[in-house]
Amino acid sequence: MAQCVSRVELSVSCRRLLDRDVGSKSDPLCVLLQDVGGRQWAELDRTERIKNCQNPEFSKKLVVDYYFEKVQKLKFGVYDIDNKSFDLNDDDYLGGVECTLGQVVSSSEFTRPLELKEGKPAGKGTITISAEEIKDTRVVYLEIEARNLDKKDFLGKSDPFLELYKQSNAGTWQLVYRSEVVIKNNLNPCWRKFNVPLQTFCGGDFNKPIKVQCADHDSDGSHDLIGIFETTLTQLQNAGVGSPVEFECIHPEKKQKKKSYKNSGIVRIKSCKIETDYSFLDYVMGGCQINFTVGVDFTGSNGDPKSPDSLHYISPDGINEYLIAIWSVGSVVQDYDTDKLFPAFGFGAQVPPSWEVSHEFALNFNPSNPYCQGIQGIVDAYRQILPQIRLYGPTNFSPIINHVARFAAHSAQQGTASQYFVLLIITDGEITDLDQTRQAIVNASKLPMSIIIVGVGEADFKAMEFLDGDNGVLKSLTGEPAARDIVQFVPFRQFRNAPREALSQMVLAEVPKQLVSYYKLQGWPPVKLPERKKM
Repeated sequence: MAQCVSRVELSVSCRRLLDRDVGSKSDPLCVLLQDVGGRQWAELDRTERIKNCQNPEFSKKLVVDYYFEKVQKLKFGVYDIDNKSFDLNDDDYLGGVECTLGQVVSSSEFTRPLELKEGKPAGKGTITISAEEIKDTRVVYLEIEARNLDKKDFLGKSDPFLELYKQSNAGTWQLVYRSEVVIKNNLNPCWRKFNVPLQTFCGGDFNKPIKVQCADHDSDGSHDLIGIFETTLTQLQNAGVGSPVEFECIHPEKKQKKKSYKNSGIVRIKSCKIETDYSFLDYVMGGCQINFTVGVDFTGSNGDPKSPDSLHYISPDGINEYLIAIWSVGSVVQDYDTDKLFPAFGFGAQVPPSWEVSHEFALNFNPSNPYCQGIQGIVDAYRQILPQIRLYGPTNFSPIINHVARFAAHSAQQGTASQYFVLLIITDGEITDLDQTRQAIVNASKLPMSIIIVGVGEADFKAMEFLDGDNGVLKSLTGEPAARDIVQFVPFRQFRNAPREALSQMVLAEVPKQLVSYYKLQGWPPVKLPERKKM
C-alpha cells in the first residue's frame, strides 16, 4: 500500500479570465479534480467564489494528498458562478488545465494557458498554481545532564533515566520521550543528545507545560522516582553554550514529609536547539532535479529477440516486460527533471562495428550524447537498437552503476542539494560480477543516487534480493557496509496481472526516504529554503 508522503496545499490565481457576465465581470471559482482511472474525474476540493474579478487570487487553498510514486493526474477547472447551487453543470466554464501533481510540486510556480477544450484557448486566460507542504518540520534537540541525584539502590548508586511529558488540552500528561540509555550506577549522569519533533514535543506551543521526570531504572519494571520538575520550551530555550539552565529535581512525597528537604538533585539543560528537518518535497520544491538513467540487460540469457520466448521479443501490440518497466517508472520520474533528457544504456551485447562485448553502450549509439528525449525517446532507441546488436554476455552491473556514480560524485562536489540520480536497471537477473557490483553499490551509497532493479522473466533472483539489502546491511567483499540503503529490487512477475502503475508505486516508494537520508547525512538544506508560515 502506498504511503502518503505528505499533504500539499495548492494556491491558485488566474489572469485575464473570459468575461461571461453582461454588465459586470465574471464571478470565478476554481475546482480541483483528480483522475480516478479511465478518464473519470472526482472532485477533491474547490476555492471560494470571487465576485466581479477577471484576475482572481483565491484565498482558499486546495488540499491534496501527495504520493511521489504515483502519477497523480489533476484537472483545474474555472467556472463563472451565477447561482447558489453546488452543481457546476449550470455555470459558465471559463477554462481549465490538466497536469500532474508532480509537475506542480517540481515548479516554484506552474503557469499554463487556460483551455475551453483541448487545443482551444480560453482567450488569453492563464492559471498559476504553487504548492506548499502542510507541516511543521521543526525538531527540538536537547542535551541534558544531572548532578547529585538521590541514591536509590541498596547496594549501589542509582541507574537514572529521563521521561518527558507534555500536557494535553484535557490536562493529562502524555509521554513524548523516554531516554533509551540507562546510565548504570551514576548519580551525575550525562545523557546522550536526543531530538523530538516539535509537533510531538509541545504541539508547536512554546508555552505548553512540559514535565520532566527522572527515575531509577529497575529491571523488573518497578522504577523508583528520583524527582520531577515542570518547565516550558520557552524556558528550555534559554540554555546555550556555557550557560545551562538548571532545575531542582523534586520528589513530592519527600518534600511533604521533610521540612529540611531541598531537592533530589539538579538537572541541567546543557543545550536546547530548534532545527528544521527537511522533507522530500522541501528538496524538490527547493530546486532539486531528479536525473533518471536506464540500463537495459542485452545478455544472451534473455533469448533471441526474434523468438516469442525471448524477454526482448516485442509482441504484436508493441510491448514487452522491458518496455513496460521503462514506461511505468519513467512516467513518474520524468516530472522531476526539467530538461526531460534521459541517458539510456545497454550492457552485455556485442555492438557494431567491432562486435566487441560492451557493458555500457548508448542505446542511441551516440556515446558522447547518450541522452534520449523523454521516455518515448528511450522506448524508440530501444526498439531501433534491438535488431542491430547481438545478445551475448556476461551480465555485469558494476560498469553502469559506476558510470552514474561518476556523475553523482561530480554533483556532490558542489555541496548543494541540487541533483539526485536514479538508475533503473532492468535485467533477467543472471549477474556475473556480484563482488564488483557490491563494491559499486557501497561506493554509490555515499553519493546522491538510488538504484532500482526490475527483474524480468522467471529466473531465481536471489542475487538481486541480496543486493537489495533488506535482510541486513549490504557489505562489500572487504566488509565495508553501505552508508545507507539505496537499492530497491522488484521482480516484474509479481506485477504481470496488476495495473501498470502498481510496478512504479512499488519500486519508487523508497526514493523519497533515500533522497532525504542522503542530504541529511551531508547536512545540506534545500537549495531554496521553504518559506515558513508563522506559527
